[in-house]
Amino acid sequence: MIETQVKTAHPKGLWVLFGTEMWERFNFYGMRAILTLFLINSLMMKEADASIIYGGFLGLCYLTPMLGGFVADRFFGNRNCILLGGLMMAIGQLLLFTSASIFGTNLSLATTLMWSALGIIIFGNGFFKPNISSMVGSLYPKQEKSKLDTAFTIFYMGINLGAFLGQLICPLIGDIKDANGIRDIHAFKWGFLAASIAMLIGTLVFYFLKNKYVVTPEGRPLGGLPSKNEASDFEEGEAQKAVFSAKSLVMAVIAFVVLFFAFRYLLGGENFIKTVIYPIIYASGLTLAGLIISDTSLTKIERDRIFVIYIVAFFIIFFWAAFEQAGSSLTFIADNQTDRNFFGWNMPPSMVQIFNGLFVFSFALPFSILWDKLRASGKEPISPVKQAIGLGLIALSYFILAYNVKDLGNSGLLGIKWLILMYLIQTFAELCLSPIGLSLVGKLSPKRFASLLFGVFFLSNAAGYALAGTLGSIIPATGDKFIKAKELGIELQPILDKTVTPTAEQLQILTTNQIDASNPIFAGFEIHNLFEFFMVFVVLTGLAAVILFALTPVLKKMMHGVR
Repeated sequence: MIETQVKTAHPKGLWVLFGTEMWERFNFYGMRAILTLFLINSLMMKEADASIIYGGFLGLCYLTPMLGGFVADRFFGNRNCILLGGLMMAIGQLLLFTSASIFGTNLSLATTLMWSALGIIIFGNGFFKPNISSMVGSLYPKQEKSKLDTAFTIFYMGINLGAFLGQLICPLIGDIKDANGIRDIHAFKWGFLAASIAMLIGTLVFYFLKNKYVVTPEGRPLGGLPSKNEASDFEEGEAQKAVFSAKSLVMAVIAFVVLFFAFRYLLGGENFIKTVIYPIIYASGLTLAGLIISDTSLTKIERDRIFVIYIVAFFIIFFWAAFEQAGSSLTFIADNQTDRNFFGWNMPPSMVQIFNGLFVFSFALPFSILWDKLRASGKEPISPVKQAIGLGLIALSYFILAYNVKDLGNSGLLGIKWLILMYLIQTFAELCLSPIGLSLVGKLSPKRFASLLFGVFFLSNAAGYALAGTLGSIIPATGDKFIKAKELGIELQPILDKTVTPTAEQLQILTTNQIDASNPIFAGFEIHNLFEFFMVFVVLTGLAAVILFALTPVLKKMMHGVR
């Protein structure tokens, strides 16, 4: 009886990784909650520019896992990369703390420190993210791979407990407004400092507990140097090393260059992030995907399963493009056109997104139990079906929000209950899609490509976040912009409707006060109001859900028995 319990329980190493990831996500999501507001209020950037930076930053955070996965698989191992990444992210947050401390006396230096901080965090996340996810999959021997959906859902609880704590504490101490609604722009530094301390705690948790608990069932350390991997770590008949020909590497470089310039031409504009960073993200994903498939050691079954990862990853782009409005456009709306009265308390705008982390932590275990019960009765849907359901739910959440902003006008306030409902539905969508996607990669990846394919999977997140930045930048003027323009003696609505041509002086005044004199354009369509803005997400995610669901019979065959 005791022996059976030992075999069916989750390994203790899962809880070490749970705790490590929890503190890392506190660091990341706490910083994310206040980042765009810091850029706008302290570093004096426009909302559209802050959205582009936000999207580029998040995109690069999920591009660098490709590098981190490669370095871990070939040189340093998972453990060393996790420790290196954790220390880099803590240092990056300290630089943000410094930037937020000196912007009032030296705006130029503060801006430089901000860029440096984001760069260090990006590379730190790249070393950390794919390797800790890969180690979750490595905890389970082949005969226990069926537990991975449940294991990754538990792991996801750690992610979102950390996100909840970060989105609670960092805004509480870093996004402060007085009774008159005037923001203390010097308080952001305390939020960044809290994020740095959290990352240091997470790194220390992993450092001191890894040797005792993050081990194989036989007690061997997991995630050590690649040279110390044993043949028993691989499935029978599975190649232990990737085989890339010189020709395939040269073709990959050529493909990257061609794709980079193609995306640069398609995206257009003069913004450095849109014309350089975004094309790098999109081109890198496609190039790496092609390079892995060129490996001559791949069997037909392995290649089919990798194609399933690629197809699912493509549709996940649209999910994250919609979901990651939380830190940009949805935060701007919470700040500017939402009644944030929550049981008599005026909630800080950057804290409204806390409900996602709270709901995930509350519902992750019930979802895990649901999948287990459906599996036991033979009714569990395959992973791509779950993910199609997730896309459908996020389309529903934005449709409800679009309906409720339709008649707000320029002065009406959105009730906070509608944002809370949106985050609840998006949480259900996330639980159908994100941990299931991580589990799918763990099940379908050949061992020699485990970390690298997690890097590829995170590239779909990167592309989604880049698209999120582009979409967030097309948010039309919210109520505060009309009020500010009127205080400056300018009626904004006739200018946006093009019934009045502003003078050069009026344009200068609007630009100085970070107010656009024209409506944003997306895919050739002018976005006039918040209803049209939210319907963009309804259409994108709704179509993605329908197409992915239609493809599931084909994907099921390509998975060759893996559910």
